[in-house]
Amino acid sequence: MATPGVAMYYSGLGLLMLGTGLLKPNVSTMVGQLYSPGDRRRDSGFSIFYMGINIGAFSPLLVSWVGEKVNWHLAFATSGVGMLAGLTQYLLTGKYLGEAGLHPSRSGDVAKDRRQKRTAAWIAALAVLALVTVITLGSQSRIQLTAVSVSNGLGWVLALVSLAVFAWMIFGRGWSPQERKRAGAMLVLFIGSAIFWGAYEQAGSSLNLFADVNTNRHILGYEFPAGWFQWVQPLFVLILAPFFAWLWIRLGSREPSSPAKFSVALFFVGLSFLVLVPPASRIGVSPNWLNTCYFLSVVGEMCLSPVGLSAMTKLAPARAAGFAMGIWFLSTSIGEWLAGKAGSLFSSMPLPKLFGISAVVPFIAAIILALLVRPTKRLMSGVS
Repeated sequence: MATPGVAMYYSGLGLLMLGTGLLKPNVSTMVGQLYSPGDRRRDSGFSIFYMGINIGAFSPLLVSWVGEKVNWHLAFATSGVGMLAGLTQYLLTGKYLGEAGLHPSRSGDVAKDRRQKRTAAWIAALAVLALVTVITLGSQSRIQLTAVSVSNGLGWVLALVSLAVFAWMIFGRGWSPQERKRAGAMLVLFIGSAIFWGAYEQAGSSLNLFADVNTNRHILGYEFPAGWFQWVQPLFVLILAPFFAWLWIRLGSREPSSPAKFSVALFFVGLSFLVLVPPASRIGVSPNWLNTCYFLSVVGEMCLSPVGLSAMTKLAPARAAGFAMGIWFLSTSIGEWLAGKAGSLFSSMPLPKLFGISAVVPFIAAIILALLVRPTKRLMSGVS
C-alpha cells in the first residue's frame, strides 16, 4: 500500500486481510487457553488483553499526520515499520507463552475430527474459488468491479457465510447436543455484535467526516488533523480497561452474564450517537461532543468486545476454537460493512437523521437482547 497504483492498493488490502485472519482469531484463542474452563478471571484477563491491543491504536497520531501533511503512501509505510517491530518482539518473546496455542485441540474422535476438517477445507476452497472467479471476470471486464460493488458483494457474502456456518454447527452432523445449543447462543451474541460494530465503527466513516467538516479542530491557531480523533477511543480503552477488569472480579457471583453485558453495550453505543444529534446540523462545534460520544461508545465496547472474545473461548468446542473465533470476527466485518454504508450517507442524509437512526437501532437491539438474556443463558449450558 506504500506503492502508488490501484493494483498495489488492492493487493495490500488482500495481504492485510490474510494477516488479520491469521492473527486475530489465534491470538484471542491463545489468551483463552491461559485460563481453565471454570476460571472467573477470564473476562478480566481479556479486558487487560484488549487494553494491550489498543496501545497500537495510537498510531493515527503519526500515521494521520504523515498522510494529511505529506502523503498517504508514506503513511502506510510507517504502519509497516510498526508491524515489523511487533513481529520482531513476538519472535523474541514468544517462548514465554508456554504451550498456549502451539497445538490444535482435538475431540478424541478421529473420524469426527477428520470429517469436520474436511468440511472446513471445502468451505475455504469454495471461498477461494469464488474470489478467483470474481477477480478473473473483473479483469476481463465481464463484470464491473468498483469499490462500492466489491464492498456490497463482500458484505452480503460474509452475512450468508456466517449464517451457513451457524446452520452447520446447529443442524449439521458431528456436533453434540450441548455444542449445538451453545452454537445457538453464539449466534445470538454474533448478531448483537454485528449491530454494535455497525454503530461503533462509524468512528472511521461518518464520525471522522463529522470531525473533518463540523468540528472545530483549532488549538492555539493550529488546525490538527481530523484523524487525530481516531486515538481518542483507544485512550479511553486504556483508561477504562483496568476498571472493568477489576469490576468483573469484584462483582463475583453478581457479575452479569455475557448476554446481559451485550445488552448494556448496545445501550451505551446507542446513547453515544444520541449525544451527537443536537450538534449534528451545526458547523464549528466543540470537540467535546465527539469526545463524549467516544467515551460512551468505549463504555459499551468494554462490555462487549473483550467479553465476546472471552465468551467464544468458553462456548466454542475445544477442537474448533480457532475456527469459531474466526467466525466470531466476521461479526466485526459485517459491522464494518454496515458502518461504511452509514458513512456513505453522510452527504445525502441530514446528519441528525443519520445519527438518530444510528442511535435507535442499537437501542432496539439492546431491548430485544435484554428480553433474550434468560433463553440465551439456557443455550449457553452453564457458561456465564
